[in-house]
Amino acid sequence: MFTLENGNRRRVVVTGLGAITPLGNDVASTWAGLITGRCAVAPITKFDATGYPCTVAAEVKDFNPLDYMDKRDVRRMSSVLHYAIGAAQQAITNANLDLALTDLTRMGVEIGSGIGGVEVIEEQRQLLELQGVRKVSPTTIPAMLISMPSCFVSIHFGLQGPVHAPVSACATGLTAIGEGMRRIIWGDADVMVVGGTESAITPLVIAGFGRMTALTNRSTTPNRAITPFDAQRDGTVIGEGAGVLVLESLEHALARHAPILAEVKGYGFSSDAHHISSPREDGIGATRAITNALKDSRVEPATINYIAAHGTGTQMNDAIETTAVKRVFGEAAYNIPMSSIKSMTGHTLGAAGALGAIATIMAMQEGLIPPTINLDYADPACDLDYVPHEARRAEINRAAVNAFGFGGQNASVIFEKWVG
Repeated sequence: MFTLENGNRRRVVVTGLGAITPLGNDVASTWAGLITGRCAVAPITKFDATGYPCTVAAEVKDFNPLDYMDKRDVRRMSSVLHYAIGAAQQAITNANLDLALTDLTRMGVEIGSGIGGVEVIEEQRQLLELQGVRKVSPTTIPAMLISMPSCFVSIHFGLQGPVHAPVSACATGLTAIGEGMRRIIWGDADVMVVGGTESAITPLVIAGFGRMTALTNRSTTPNRAITPFDAQRDGTVIGEGAGVLVLESLEHALARHAPILAEVKGYGFSSDAHHISSPREDGIGATRAITNALKDSRVEPATINYIAAHGTGTQMNDAIETTAVKRVFGEAAYNIPMSSIKSMTGHTLGAAGALGAIATIMAMQEGLIPPTINLDYADPACDLDYVPHEARRAEINRAAVNAFGFGGQNASVIFEKWVG
């Protein structure tokens, strides 16, 4: 918990949102898909997936990077960078942030990716093997670096504050929000552009996740391929896209009469120190992340009235997250609505936490909780209120967003509705 000399720390608010997702190429269309329970999972079109362990994914459709950058940047950068720039532009516009009137040395970037430019690595490796060294693009290295989404956003918009790329597997998008919040609290920046981006629907990634038995076997029924918290869940589905938020100190936002959407109250981050891919079965690491986020927020657990679950649709992850929530909230856990948007977007890996945060802020704004679709069969190990099938009207004043990643990385962020 970070404080200023007078014992009070800077308050951090959200003023802008941007999203590129399998449900739509902006926040409005993504939100419309979420609240109507539309599943974006479909057969893979990015490559011929015949013979792969899983042949479905949640792909971004009809995205045109030329809407956000010139042809030169489109050619030299990968989709993971295109999505980051698109979502960042949307968030900055949504925040009514005039960069010409902003001290860009006090505006930073914290955008990460779980896997980065893997599509470039695969494409260029194939070119090298088939056509030789001279066919390898000179932009290969910058296009594949996981740090490049933050750097490219910084370069594209001229942002000269702290620029960093968190890498915490599937917790990346949420740790970016937490670390961006801290940079504002510390006084390193007044404005941070934060979030996650991913474009990893590639042969190697699908084969690799499939060999780990992390992916669903239900490729013949795409609309019911990913079923978080359901007794018949058998694995996740890879998605892609980007989620970006603009964070500001409250003073900065008020001074420019910004549209404040929510307040970021606190952040918790922990390690299981257990296994490279499997979470601890007792859920202690996840419990600690949520507990630390609540402590950092200085709010009582009883005041949380929505949880945006990590909810990947794997047997272990969903049951362990349920256990962690029960550890933190006790009997009150049964009265807190909790849902997973991955049932509709697929698992967007490094972008997932940021997209969960955006969905949560929209839920606060609209008074409507997105559902967990495909939750047809009750599982005794997952016995909380997961808002099955349909969106639900509810007043959400405080919410927790969870994200957990390979290697035992656990993150939780607490948001509060802004009431002025």
